[in-house]
Amino acid sequence: MSAVIEIKNLGKKYTISPNMQTDQAHHYLSLRESITNSVRGLFGFQNAHEPSLPDTDFWALRHIDLTVEQGDRVGIIGSNGAGKSTLLKMISRITYPTEGEIRYKGRIASLLEVGTGFHPELTGRENIYLIGAILGMSHAEIRRKFDEIVDFAGIEKFLDTPVKRYSSGMYTRLAFSVAAHLESEILIVDEVLAVGDTEFQKKCLGKMEEIGQKEGKTLLFVSHNMDSVLQLTNKVLFLDKGKAVSYGVTDGVVNTYLEKSLVVESRFVRPQKLETSHFQEVEITTSQKGNYHIHGQPFALTTKVCLSEKVEKLGVSFQIANYNGKNINYCWFFDDSQEYEPGTYEFTCHIPSLRLMMGKYYFKMHLANVKTKEKLDFVEHVCPFEVGMDTFHEWTWHSNVAVYLDDFSWSKNDL
Repeated sequence: MSAVIEIKNLGKKYTISPNMQTDQAHHYLSLRESITNSVRGLFGFQNAHEPSLPDTDFWALRHIDLTVEQGDRVGIIGSNGAGKSTLLKMISRITYPTEGEIRYKGRIASLLEVGTGFHPELTGRENIYLIGAILGMSHAEIRRKFDEIVDFAGIEKFLDTPVKRYSSGMYTRLAFSVAAHLESEILIVDEVLAVGDTEFQKKCLGKMEEIGQKEGKTLLFVSHNMDSVLQLTNKVLFLDKGKAVSYGVTDGVVNTYLEKSLVVESRFVRPQKLETSHFQEVEITTSQKGNYHIHGQPFALTTKVCLSEKVEKLGVSFQIANYNGKNINYCWFFDDSQEYEPGTYEFTCHIPSLRLMMGKYYFKMHLANVKTKEKLDFVEHVCPFEVGMDTFHEWTWHSNVAVYLDDFSWSKNDL
């Protein structure tokens, strides 16, 4: 196969001004403040109470080398701030690199944010043609795909309504449908599956699988959901703090990422107090020390929740996920029997007999206002633990032998 994207020594540098990191930088200046600051700058005067500090350079990405071949389905993973979105923006030519180069073969369709490239005053119909024209497609090409786009998005009734009146879900459906159906050789998707309902997310996954495996198009896919990455991609690029940690076959790179991401502590504590409703602490109680749990033994999770505002119907829940990010178990607590005033609350979930398959797991925590359907907080990769068996006599447990051991017994007859 031939390379469709070649990246050599790619880097993106931003300049950060310490003078803008004060509280004043986070609100709009009045007209008088703006004029005053402009005049001071013009004549070289500085506020005596705000001494000027030198600007500093921040490399969002540096020394990135990557070759993507035709038909590759590449997942791009890493924690927040790793440089994933910056990389996609440079490949999509939304922003330009500070150093290095990117070479392409073929047309690129990008979905980096919901509604990217849409004009709010134009209708859904008009925006389909607009995006197609931006991609370099002819009117006839767009018309040939038009019915498929509309059918996939499910917005027939609102096709001639300005998209500024669309709900976020409608925006998502149309944006993804346009990007996925128009005739481009490379599709770039950044976290589109984080929005929209569950059924549409499944539909998106199915379409991206079709694009990569059946149509032979090249896919670049950023996601925090390792289950989706494992399902969709054949290669993965792992970024950390702007550097490429590894690039290769999906399974191996995902395992490297998860091993690096998971901090083996039985207690998670937020490093600082947030001015929002959030999880303050999460702690697990396993049957053995060292985050090791015996299959079938009692298990408990305790969390402290800090509420910054009144919540009429509180939802606290968690998922237990395996090291590939697949959700294995789900426990929830929904309470509409009382109103929760601002303050700190402690909740404990007791599991009398945790019968997970043997292996390694971690938690994803969810906090919500169930009445308003508002997500208040979400944390993952917390409190990792391992499940094993109590004793194997002379046999030592190895993960490649089996992932689950059920209760069993033997009988013997003398012949």
